[in-house]
Amino acid sequence: MKNNKKGASLLNYIIRQENSNDLQGIREVNIKAFENGENEARLVDLVRNSEHFIPGLSLVAEKEDGEIIGHILFSTIHLVTISGTLPTLGLAPMAVKPGYQMEGIGSELVIAGLKACKALGFKHVFVLGHPNFYPKFGFSPSKTFCIQSPFPVPDEVFMAIELQKGGLSGLQGKIVYPQAFSVVS
Repeated sequence: MKNNKKGASLLNYIIRQENSNDLQGIREVNIKAFENGENEARLVDLVRNSEHFIPGLSLVAEKEDGEIIGHILFSTIHLVTISGTLPTLGLAPMAVKPGYQMEGIGSELVIAGLKACKALGFKHVFVLGHPNFYPKFGFSPSKTFCIQSPFPVPDEVFMAIELQKGGLSGLQGKIVYPQAFSVVS
């Protein structure tokens, strides 16, 4: 059980793998957390129903009363290099319900998610995200590793982390996301 200060009381929640009872709660978190929340919720649904979904890498933050207040998803994406295509992971989306943001829940989801990715033997993770948030977990601009973003974005917002030291050493290429990401963008 995680305890975070929220006003005068403590917010108690756990982080765990999603289960089939969480789908509506996950959808609600994503809809409420993002300006284009319907697209983010649809992305989660599309990934969940694809070969890119990894059940152990969809995590929720759940309050004691069963309310889902946060969600993070890691799924298979690809790194295309001169030598061939390698599977890797993309972190998207990560969402916390308004009213629970800025309480450390998102950070706890990232930490737990990266730990789960590493435990499953993955060597690296990529994210398109806020350059003031993700570096505190070890993410660096992907160009540092000679990996190009699939999107025309500033270098500092497309990042990578090596879960295994040297996991990206000697690799050069470009990330390719599955079709689900194109459908909702």
